[in-house]
Amino acid sequence: MSKKPARQCGRRLFRGAPNGTPAEVNSNCRGKTFLELMLVVAIISVILKIAIPIYQNSVLSYRLVGAAASVAGSIQQTRFKSIQVGCPYTIAFTAGSTTYQVQTEAISGTPPACAASFTNVGSAIPWTTGAGISLSPSTTLQFNANGTVSATTGTLSFVLSSGNATRTVTVSGVGNVKVTSP
Repeated sequence: MSKKPARQCGRRLFRGAPNGTPAEVNSNCRGKTFLELMLVVAIISVILKIAIPIYQNSVLSYRLVGAAASVAGSIQQTRFKSIQVGCPYTIAFTAGSTTYQVQTEAISGTPPACAASFTNVGSAIPWTTGAGISLSPSTTLQFNANGTVSATTGTLSFVLSSGNATRTVTVSGVGNVKVTSP
């Protein structure tokens, strides 16, 4: 049994079938036409025009959910610190900024007592790293040593927004934090 030589079609080589018999090859060997190529490009373009906005909205939504969780955790952490130390603490969120500042009336003196005025605890801390997320209105929450909370600036409720998505952060008078979406 003799093997037939490989037949060429453009740069492709068509060899016999694996069992040694010659393979039938279409004699109409040709490449793709420009029209076929443009059709594939058009289909890919339509798919991308649909997929990219959906992807971008999903990313913004995930960033907003993450920012809301970060804000809620920061509020709870500040409340717990106030209870632990036994002195009032504040947490201030400023509209137009993506950071918050914690302040305390530090313990000093003998016998130990809380200071008469608030001082910063460290530097401002980011509550989000995602662009396009805003907070409204500016809010400062003050936590007492017994765990209760009051708003010294703004209200006990504020809104985080990104595009057309929003999350409302609400703090109860006893420090429970609730994040809701409309």
